[in-house]
Amino acid sequence: MRRLLVLGGPAFVGRAVVEAALSRGWAVTTYNWDTPAAYRPGTGTLEQITGDRTRSEDLEALRGRSFDQVVDTWQGPSSAVRASARLLADSVRSYCYVSSLTVYRYPAPPPLTESAPLLATGADAAPGYPERKAASEREVVAAFGERGLLARAGLVVGPWEYVGRLPWWLLRMSEHADVIAPGPAGRQVQYVDARDLAAWTLDAGSAGLGGGYNVVCPPGHATMGRLLEACRAVTGGSATLRWVAEDRLLGRGVRPWTELPLWIPRSPGEADVYDVDVTRVLGAGARFRPLEETVADTWAWLGRSPRHRETLQPRPWLAREDEESVLRAEGAC
Repeated sequence: MRRLLVLGGPAFVGRAVVEAALSRGWAVTTYNWDTPAAYRPGTGTLEQITGDRTRSEDLEALRGRSFDQVVDTWQGPSSAVRASARLLADSVRSYCYVSSLTVYRYPAPPPLTESAPLLATGADAAPGYPERKAASEREVVAAFGERGLLARAGLVVGPWEYVGRLPWWLLRMSEHADVIAPGPAGRQVQYVDARDLAAWTLDAGSAGLGGGYNVVCPPGHATMGRLLEACRAVTGGSATLRWVAEDRLLGRGVRPWTELPLWIPRSPGEADVYDVDVTRVLGAGARFRPLEETVADTWAWLGRSPRHRETLQPRPWLAREDEESVLRAEGAC
C-alpha cells in the first residue's frame, strides 16, 4: 500500500488529492492546522494530524515517519516549506509541491514554457503570492533535487473551489438575468480541474518524475464562449449573455480577474496564464476532463452546499448594479 502525506488544508486542491489517493487504496496521512475533515470514503486508510507547520515543535510530529510521497499545497511563507522539506528529505521518496504559473517572470513571450525565467526570490523580493510560491519551489529543489516535483497549476476550478471564480458565473447565471460576457467569445481559456491536477500529481510522483511542469488544459480545450455557455446551460439556460468587447469593458472601469472573474484581456506579444505550452505535462500522462463535466459538477456541488454560496457572495466581484450600469451604457439591456 502506497503511503502518502498531504501537507495543506482540506478546502480544495488538498481535498482532491486526499480523495484521489483514498480511491486508489493508499494509506493517507494529512497534516494541517484545521480540525479533522470529512472526505469521500475510498478503499484506502486515513490518518489526520492537526498541527501548525510554522511551529518547529508541532512539525516534530512528522519526524521519524516515512512516506512514499508528499504532496504540499502550502501558499504561505517559504520558510514552512523549507522546514518540512528538510525534515522529510531522508524519509520520503518524492516531494510534490503544488506551485503556480505565477512563478514565471512576466511579461514573457508566448507560449509560456517551463524554460521561461522565474521570479527572483530572497530578502529583496516582494512578499506576494507569486514570490512565496517561487521561493517554496527553490526550497523543495534544495532539499530533494531531482526528487522534487513542481506542479505549476494555472487557474484551478471544480467542486470545492473556495475562491469563487467559476461559482460566481454559475450563481450569476442562475439569476436568469442579463449577464456581461467579456469578448471575444473565442478567447482561449486554460485551466485545470482540481481533480485532474490531483490525479496527475499522484501519478507523476509515483513515477518518480521531478522538475517543473505547467499543469493546465491544452490550447483548444476551452474558450470563454464555451465556458459561459456551459454555465448558462447547466443553470437552466434562462440567462442572456451580453457580449461586450474587452476594450469597452476596460474603458468602463471593469477590472479583469478581480472584478470579472476568469477574464484576462489579451496583451499582444506577451504570454499570460491562457498562453501556456503544456507539451511536457501531456507527455507525462496528464488527462483533462471535458469542460462541461467540470461546470456541471461544480454546479451540483453548489447545490449540495448552500453554506458555500453564502461565503462566496461577499467577495469583491462585480456588483449587480455596476454590471447593469455597464450594460445600459453599452445599450446591451
